[in-house]
Amino acid sequence: MLATRIALIDKTGLNDAAYLSAVAAALSIQASRDLGQFWPVNATVQSFPANQGVPAGFQPIFLVANLSAEEGGVHLNENNQVYANVQMGDGWTIAASHEMCEMLVDPSTNRTQASRAIGVVDGEVVDTEGIFEYLVEVCDPCEGPDRAYSIDGIPVSDFYTNHYFDAVPTSGIRYSFNSKIPAPRKVLKGGYLAWHDPLRNVWQQLDYVNYDPPQIVPVDHVTGARSLREAIDSRLQLSRRISATDREHPLLRNAAAHRRTITDSARARAHLYGMKRD
Repeated sequence: MLATRIALIDKTGLNDAAYLSAVAAALSIQASRDLGQFWPVNATVQSFPANQGVPAGFQPIFLVANLSAEEGGVHLNENNQVYANVQMGDGWTIAASHEMCEMLVDPSTNRTQASRAIGVVDGEVVDTEGIFEYLVEVCDPCEGPDRAYSIDGIPVSDFYTNHYFDAVPTSGIRYSFNSKIPAPRKVLKGGYLAWHDPLRNVWQQLDYVNYDPPQIVPVDHVTGARSLREAIDSRLQLSRRISATDREHPLLRNAAAHRRTITDSARARAHLYGMKRD
């Protein structure tokens, strides 16, 4: 299998090169070691300065200072090539990991998977009669720092495995890499899941972001869209921003300290080799 090459490009200039390289290395490990266990993907991630442009053959993840909800996430350019935008800020490595996983598992941004229908009963997500065609977005049902994990001190997103759409739960099966999702088709607080109901020919979304308990809401303007993912995510107005409460999560606090360690260590090592320290 040919490896997908992903370019992590910092348009903001706010990241030290050593830290950006460390994040790219962590994302490469996640793609090959973790995501590759459950999905047929093979990828490497490299970091590049913004003034170098986008190298040929690479799918870019752009780090930007500000963006609207419509600009965040995975998109297709005018040549139908996939790319992603991530807003700089606390927890941006989780967002970058989220977009990377979804770029790799569904590079077309239109992949669906048939499985049992779900509903909400007494505030709980439960299986119901029927079949839905679910949009494959491997990080959406379990996104957030509470489900993230660390690779070499870099926080990355949890993702659901290829068993997420199994018909029935099975003992010992992992439904997300971090084992936060307890059973097929479950959505955790702060997450969401979208599907097409073929019997009624409508798109819907289980929204556990804006509602608690979760609610099923209609999604308009999907039919005929070039990218199902763009059309679906725009309804939630998401840009994967980290809340004030999430900033205090131990994983993010530890990551901030680790970032300083990486930067200071790189500068100290440069000094040992006679390189000028900035």
